[in-house]
Amino acid sequence: MNSTWKRYLVYFAQEHVNFRFAEIESLLSVFHIPVRFLEKPTDLQPYWIVEFNKEEDVKLLASRSLSIRYCLELWGHAKSMEDLHRDIKTLPTAFFEDHLQPNRTFKIAVQSFCKHLTQADKVTKIQTFSYLPFKGQVNLNNPDTHLLYLEYYGTDSNDPPEEPYCVFFGRWISAGFRQLIRELSLKTRKFIGNTSMDPQLSLLMANQAQVKPGDFVLDPFVGSGSLLVAAAYFGGYVIGSDIDYLMLHGKSRPSRIKQKKRDENESIKANMEQYGLQDKYVDVLVNDFSTQFFRDDTRFDSIITDPPYGIREATEKVGIHKDNYTIEERHLPTHIPAKVEYQFSKLYQDLLAFSAKHLKIRGRLVCWFPVFREDYSDEGLPSHLSMKLVANSEQVLSKYTSRRLLTFEKIEEPIDGQCNGINTIADFRNKYYRTRNETRRERRTKEAGIREQNRLEALQRNKNVVN
Repeated sequence: MNSTWKRYLVYFAQEHVNFRFAEIESLLSVFHIPVRFLEKPTDLQPYWIVEFNKEEDVKLLASRSLSIRYCLELWGHAKSMEDLHRDIKTLPTAFFEDHLQPNRTFKIAVQSFCKHLTQADKVTKIQTFSYLPFKGQVNLNNPDTHLLYLEYYGTDSNDPPEEPYCVFFGRWISAGFRQLIRELSLKTRKFIGNTSMDPQLSLLMANQAQVKPGDFVLDPFVGSGSLLVAAAYFGGYVIGSDIDYLMLHGKSRPSRIKQKKRDENESIKANMEQYGLQDKYVDVLVNDFSTQFFRDDTRFDSIITDPPYGIREATEKVGIHKDNYTIEERHLPTHIPAKVEYQFSKLYQDLLAFSAKHLKIRGRLVCWFPVFREDYSDEGLPSHLSMKLVANSEQVLSKYTSRRLLTFEKIEEPIDGQCNGINTIADFRNKYYRTRNETRRERRTKEAGIREQNRLEALQRNKNVVN
């Protein structure tokens, strides 16, 4: 057994919990980081206990992860503080003496999960570690050695137990990259649309796509370009396309409530310049995705996208319902192509086929897929024989609906017409509106029943008063 393996605590944010494993697995794969799980990871607890071969791997993983809050080199963990102290006291001095030298400052912090601790409680707990051979001075702002004691009280903050389920103590190694969520906030972004993806989900998608410096990344339903910003931040050269001319040229209706009209320079390119990413911006194209528009030999390292569902944004393609329709040559210079509905299942069929053709081998497609939760099954997901589904995470949207973040990896070059699973894809848009109308009718019927009941009760009260 390699003696350099050490235990670490990876502590997570409690947001988008279902995306946690997919993101970390993608980053471990792209950076070729070996890891050992000492406890089976679950979504129920906010931490993993793992082993890494070197501290640099921990820092590299945390430097890209949006799910990780921080990582600790684990000096001890137990069911109670007494057991924890007993375990730490058995450690050889050589285990921690390098971090507690006279020339190294230190501090000990206390945190708890799902239970509030007073400052007095924290100070009392810190004092119990006085047996550690500290030699340096305390520095609360910027210590050389940051030690952390953590108590875990489960996930029910309304009814936490008196004593923690388990406790941890270790040396702070690194924080995650969560400050990037604030840095790329939509509140301060120059150009946004009605369906702009929030920064955290955009960055999670870029991580699952394994975007690396120098990669060529496409979003074929680019909208206001949120996914391009995330991919460019991780070093990808980005290009987008969309059928919405007004959106790509910053001429659509403003999305901010108090904004009456868009500024003249609102655009995806302006967003790139805002974040200093203009050197990663290739271009955006006004384009109908249902048509061939890239050369056959064009290859992308990854494709990340959020296709329209036909709810907040229309699913459209260029077309006309008339048969044998032609345009006179004299009208061509000013002709604006008509649009027809882009059938939901056909859109995903085209997306999988396009990705199988234009991704490099082992390149990834990361896309959202909306579902009705009661109808969901793996068989109802889009599929392609050249594309392997490697991750499937759920974001719940409402009581009835959710959307799945699907990550596909290209495993082989496709054969013409090689696509399956298309007929099993339900039409999300039609059922969405049908369910919404049914819900409205049920609500109106219920409200009418309540009004009638109130009317009858009022008549009865008036009758009793008269009698």
